Amino acid sequence: MKEVLEELEVRRAKARAGGGPARIEAQHKRGKLTARERLQLLLDDGSFEEFDMYVEHRCIDFGMEQTKVPGDGVVTGWGTINGRVVYVFAKDFTVFGGSLSEAHANKMIKIQDMALRSRAPVIGLFDAGGARIQEGVAALGGYGEVFLRNVLASGVIPQISVIMGPCAGGDVYSPAMTDFIFMVKDTSYMFVTGPDVVKTVTKEEVTAEQLGGAIVHTTKSSIADGAYENDVEALLQMRRLMDFLPSSNLSGVPELPTRDPWNRLEPSLDTLIPDNPNKPYDIKELIHKVVDEGDFFEIQETYARNIVVGFARLEGRTIGIVANQPMVLAGVLDSDASRKAARFVRFCDCFNIPLVTFVDVPGFLPGTDQEYGGLIKHGAKLLFAFTEATVPKVTVITRKAYGGAYDVMSSKHIRGDINYAWPSAEIAVMGAKGAVEILYRAELGDAEKIKKRIDQYQTRFANPFVAAERGYIDEVIAPRGTRMRVARALQMLRNKHVENPWKKHDNIPL
Repeated sequence: MKEVLEELEVRRAKARAGGGPARIEAQHKRGKLTARERLQLLLDDGSFEEFDMYVEHRCIDFGMEQTKVPGDGVVTGWGTINGRVVYVFAKDFTVFGGSLSEAHANKMIKIQDMALRSRAPVIGLFDAGGARIQEGVAALGGYGEVFLRNVLASGVIPQISVIMGPCAGGDVYSPAMTDFIFMVKDTSYMFVTGPDVVKTVTKEEVTAEQLGGAIVHTTKSSIADGAYENDVEALLQMRRLMDFLPSSNLSGVPELPTRDPWNRLEPSLDTLIPDNPNKPYDIKELIHKVVDEGDFFEIQETYARNIVVGFARLEGRTIGIVANQPMVLAGVLDSDASRKAARFVRFCDCFNIPLVTFVDVPGFLPGTDQEYGGLIKHGAKLLFAFTEATVPKVTVITRKAYGGAYDVMSSKHIRGDINYAWPSAEIAVMGAKGAVEILYRAELGDAEKIKKRIDQYQTRFANPFVAAERGYIDEVIAPRGTRMRVARALQMLRNKHVENPWKKHDNIPL
C-alpha cells in the first residue's frame, strides 16, 4: 500500500504543477494567478474538492500524443463560499493555453450536470485561447455540449463567468449565456475574432485591449457587468456577490443577520430632493440610506448610468434595486438603460428576488439616434420585464414620473404590488411647461398668461394626489420613513403567489 500511496502523491503533484514552474512564473509575471490559486481565493479554506485531476486528451494528430498534461487545461470541482455549495471550473492558461479539447469540455460538462442536479450555482473562471485547433470538430462539439447546458441551466441556477485572461472565439459564447460576466482590467479581454483577423478583413488596426478589454465591455458593449483591478479583488467580490444570490430558483433568497433595524427612520431623506425640480441629486444616496447597512452591490455601474441596478438587503433578505439616476441625463430612459434594467429585472424574477424600484424619470430620451436605434422595442423590453415579473414589487416615486415612462417603471398598471410616492412626486403626462405650450398654444405670446397657466398646471398635476385619488398610488409617505414602509410591504408580500397563463415561453421583444 505504501508504494501505491506514494504513486498517488506523485500523480497528484504532477497534476497540480499544471504547465510547470516556467509557465506558472510567466503567468505571475503577467499579473495573473494560476487556476488553482484562483480557486483557493474564491472558495472557503479547505473546501475545494477537485474532480478529474488525471484526465488527459486523446488526440493523436499533429504529434499531440507526445504532449499530455494531467487535467488537460481546466481545473474542475466543487467547494463552498461562506458555507454554501458552488460548482467551479477554472481554465488553466499554463496548460495548452487553456484551450478547449474534447476531454477538457467533458470535465466542464460533468460540473454543469452536477450543478443542475444539485441545484447549486456554477462559477467559471476563464483564461484561455479558444478551441484546440489540433482536435478540430471534436473541440467544436465540446463547445456545443457546454452551450447546451448553459441554456438548460438558465433561470434554474445562477451562472457566473469571470474573465481573467484571454477569452476568444467559441469561448465567449458560454459566458454570454450566463447570468453575469465580470472582468479584470488590463489582463482580460473578450472577442469573437482577434485583432489580426479584424485587420485582415476590415483593414482596422486595433489592439486586444481596444477590441475587447474590460473598459470596452463595461462602458460600450455592456457585455460585462463589472471590472476589477486585479485577480484578488475580482475573486473577493465574487464571494460578496454570492452572498446575495439564491442557490437556485426554488431555494429562496439568502437571509443574513443584520443589526440594522427594519423600522429605522432616515430624516436626511426629507431634504434629498432639491427645491428646484430641474436640479439633480444622487439616487445612490437614497439607496445606501434605505438598505441594510448601506451595502449595495451594483451591476453594470459604468454602463447606461442613467439607471442604477443591483443587489441589496432589507431585514437581511436579498432584494433587487432598479432606480432612475437624475445625475445622468436627468434619469431619462433610453435604449441602453431599458435593456440594462430589463435583463436585471428578469434575473430577479427567475430567482424570486423581490424588486424595489425608485422612480424619478422625465420620460424617454427623444431624438433620431434613439428612434433609429430601436427605442420603441428596447423600451418595450423593460415594460415587458416588469409586467411579466411575478415576484413582490414595491415602487417608490420620489419626484418625476412623466408619460409612458411612468407606466414602464413598475407602475400599479403593470402589476406593481405596492406603489408609494413621496410628497415631492410629480405624476403627469409631461412637465408643466411642455403641457401648457400644447394646451394653450394660442396664448404663447403672452408670457404672463403662460406663467399663470404653468402655475395652475403644477398645482393640479405636479403632485402625487391625483394618482392617489384613483388608487394608482397606495400611499403618500414621508421620505424619512421609506425604509420602514418598504420593509413592511415586503413582509406583507413574502407569500405572494401569482400564476401567469400557461405558455411554452414568452416572446419578449428582443
